[in-house]
Amino acid sequence: MPPKNQPPKNKKADEKKKQEALKDRTFGLKNKKLRAQIEKNILGGSSTQHQQKKKNEDDDLKDMSKIFKPVAKTSTQQNVSADVDPKSVLCVFFKQGMCTKGNKCKFSHDLSIQQKTAKKNLYVDSRSLPNEEETNENWDEKTLEDVAEKKHGEKDRKRPNQTDIVCKYFLEAVENSKYGWFWECPNGDGCIYRHALPKGYVLKKDRKKMEEQTRLSKISLEEFIEKERSKLLDKELTKVTFDTFITWKKKKMKEKSNNNCK
Repeated sequence: MPPKNQPPKNKKADEKKKQEALKDRTFGLKNKKLRAQIEKNILGGSSTQHQQKKKNEDDDLKDMSKIFKPVAKTSTQQNVSADVDPKSVLCVFFKQGMCTKGNKCKFSHDLSIQQKTAKKNLYVDSRSLPNEEETNENWDEKTLEDVAEKKHGEKDRKRPNQTDIVCKYFLEAVENSKYGWFWECPNGDGCIYRHALPKGYVLKKDRKKMEEQTRLSKISLEEFIEKERSKLLDKELTKVTFDTFITWKKKKMKEKSNNNCK
């Protein structure tokens, strides 16, 4: 049962008692500083008690906040191992009702996900698995396709208004080698565009590499002439020198002159 309300104290009676106590304590004292100190202690006792009570209440509030928010500090450093999809791990902020990221949060907001714990493969060394914090900079086409399918494939297919147009944010992330497990589309989960490259699509960075290889594979004009000339060495032909050229030139001029006379 709650305690009964106590009758209010008589303030005038308290003041009277304090004044009497002050007279008794300061009777005969000539030292003004000591007299003032005693007066302050007697008359200011109530305010000191009030301040102490307020301090105790503030301390209690701090203790209560620590009890009801135990993960406030640790949740900011939430991470997962390399072989676990972050969407399969429940967001500790969301669990405590404190996550402000909404659909942009890289961790799951599905409370039932806790029952679907991600188990490691005991027959695979996790150190040999790809790091989920890495980007597609060193991925081949197959790896990029697999990651995009795991992250977005099912979600994209479930949307009734899904289009065949590739999301520009996804394309930019892939082109700039910033796409990875932790990449999230700025449009959120409601993005109606595809998050996968169309078949046969060649990235700009790969296209530049191919063009460079093609350029290097082409031979110069000098190399082409030398190559064709080497094919003629096996045939019985007259080698072009200054003398043979003059002889050939005179012959051609004579033939031309004869033709004009006709």
